[in-house]
Amino acid sequence: MHSQRRFLIVFAVFLASASVVRSAAAAQAYLVADAETGYILEEQESRKKLQVGSLTKIATACVVLDWSERKSGDLNGAVTIPPQAFQGTTENNIGFQPGDSITFRDLLYAALVQSDNIAAYTLAYHVGSQLESVEAGAKLAPADMFVAQMNALAKQLKMERTRFVNPHGIDWKVKPLPYSTAEDMARLTRYAMKKPSFRFYVSQKERQISFNRQGYQLNYVLRNTNELLGKMGVDGVKTGRSARAGDCLILYANRESEVVRNGQMETVYPRHLMVVLLGSTNRFGEGAALMQRGWQLYDQWAAAGRMADPKKFL
Repeated sequence: MHSQRRFLIVFAVFLASASVVRSAAAAQAYLVADAETGYILEEQESRKKLQVGSLTKIATACVVLDWSERKSGDLNGAVTIPPQAFQGTTENNIGFQPGDSITFRDLLYAALVQSDNIAAYTLAYHVGSQLESVEAGAKLAPADMFVAQMNALAKQLKMERTRFVNPHGIDWKVKPLPYSTAEDMARLTRYAMKKPSFRFYVSQKERQISFNRQGYQLNYVLRNTNELLGKMGVDGVKTGRSARAGDCLILYANRESEVVRNGQMETVYPRHLMVVLLGSTNRFGEGAALMQRGWQLYDQWAAAGRMADPKKFL
């Protein structure tokens, strides 16, 4: 009798967790992967072209960091916020004004931690103007030059179903429309998270930045838009939102590495899980449920010897 009751309780718990998984799949598209190998543990509509909102800024940051690595790696140089940075965006939570002076590093923080559009455009404008002088015969405006580099990076990463049209992901009154897929954004995130500086930026819950206005220093405390940061081992990555994109979220989480001993041999498996969620109505609820589900799938995969279908890698 007791064993029967125990079975019923276990079965009820299983059903409850199954319903959590089903509710986690309410988004238009998602993908869960082992971030270390790129092995896809679960996906739904992961190749469907959708708008991704401010997830675009991951690509923006990657182009800036790649450029700075080639140049010397100094992000402390100050640049001026151009008037063009305010076009097409209605939000200005930091209170920037044209002519304000700010470092590349603080612009990256503003773009990644608080998803600031003006910061993202300013990065594109200044790095794009540097790229312009390098690319022979280019007649593009600085920001367009930068977006061309974003698309070149997408091509390099085999993001074949992605088109970037601006550095911030705004898709309102924009032609042609930008788009990407859960699969492509997962490829981009793996690339980004291999950069220690990017990993550090997106792991910050808060960050004070400063900028200069006519000789006066102004300070502002950024607050991370990723509500799951610091919970469930989550240490990144980014949120995105627009009327077209719905709520988007990319999560990256860590567990202690697994050590597998086989006689005298020891193999260490770093455990990193990545969740990409597009077109959600409840990104943090669904993201948390998918993260939980992802670790269950990961543990099953690891216990079965990490055998993997070659077609299921990013």
